[in-house]
Amino acid sequence: MTSRYSDEEIARLIAERKPLPPDYISRIQMKPKRGHKERELEILGSTGTEFRLILRQSNFNPLDFSVILACCPPRTNQIFRLIRYNGKSHEHTNLIEGRRFYSFHIHIATERYQELGSKEDSYAEPTDKFSDFQGALQCLREECGFELPDKNQLDLFKED
Repeated sequence: MTSRYSDEEIARLIAERKPLPPDYISRIQMKPKRGHKERELEILGSTGTEFRLILRQSNFNPLDFSVILACCPPRTNQIFRLIRYNGKSHEHTNLIEGRRFYSFHIHIATERYQELGSKEDSYAEPTDKFSDFQGALQCLREECGFELPDKNQLDLFKED
């Protein structure tokens, strides 16, 4: 059974507080996997929602990356991609609007694209908010309800 969310539910899930564990920096260090690096981190939201942070970057093209926030719908083994920050490595077309672009972009899940039968996060908008993987990760942390650990605990880790 495919999970479906309204635009309001998607916005609420993106905004939900997501406290990061004290060791989150070490837990998101990406590991090699056939042509790219990747890592996933499970996070429990403030209302009990299970989220997954998914990071991927090509070994060959530094502009080929995705920084994804997904939720794990209850009673399923699926993930639902809420928002995805992508690099400038491919052309994107929004099927409904017929708009095509080649730029850094942000995908967001929408009701309209779910109703169309497309992937939930097929809609995207070009952006100049980031120009590399670290910038995309920073945007996700700032825009999607992530809470950094206490400053005393954060001193143990060096952020790039």
